Amino acid sequence: MPRCRRPSRSLLGALLLACATLAQAAAQYVEVGTPLPRFHLLKEGSHRYLRYLRSPDSNTALDIWQRDIHFDGKRMQVRQRWDAAGKAPSVKRLESTFEAGTFRPLTHVRITEKDGRKTVEGFTFAADRITGMAELKDNTQKNLAVEAKEAAFNFETDMELLQALPLAEGYEAQLVLYHPGGNAAPARYTFRVAGSEAIPGPAGPVDCWIVTTDYNQPGSVSKFWYAKGTQLLVKQESPLPDGRVLVKTLLD
Repeated sequence: MPRCRRPSRSLLGALLLACATLAQAAAQYVEVGTPLPRFHLLKEGSHRYLRYLRSPDSNTALDIWQRDIHFDGKRMQVRQRWDAAGKAPSVKRLESTFEAGTFRPLTHVRITEKDGRKTVEGFTFAADRITGMAELKDNTQKNLAVEAKEAAFNFETDMELLQALPLAEGYEAQLVLYHPGGNAAPARYTFRVAGSEAIPGPAGPVDCWIVTTDYNQPGSVSKFWYAKGTQLLVKQESPLPDGRVLVKTLLD
């Protein structure tokens, strides 16, 4: 009967290196409620973005998008406002609260004013479900009740959530996200640091991490450019089914 030979040191070293590489490449599941390692990079203040549609022969402005961060003790608040361009002006305002340090979502209110009509939507996040805010006046989502197998982050604040993660070469994160009031159930999405690139910013070139995701739609890849120092979003590009690209770019 032949003897079993021990692997050589060189072979053993190569195997250990391969295992370490695979472990590093595996996506890290970010559980809602756990402290986020770079939450400290979220600072109070305002930033504005231009959103527009890009096609081979045109650029069409959509709106100016303002995002404000405010801290109140153990809570963080993110306020957003869209002021639409064009002949039919509209405004949408979002106000979301979170547990500071973990980004665990607590409440989310969306108010849209368009064509003389005002629509109010309000939501409360819990570990196992998202429900409509019963006490919010004129809430059109009062009867909402969505079960969640896993606690979910608020999809409408994914920009700031990604900013609080330990972005680095080869890093991957799995996040459970839910768009309040949307048709899709809470689901896991994978975000990958695909490389780095220096791109133009409001005050000159910015060295950025490139983060990608397909939003669980294989073949359609969205890209985010996050500044390496602050991890602030500088730009995002998302392809649309009609061939155009939705672009979000930092103004100030």
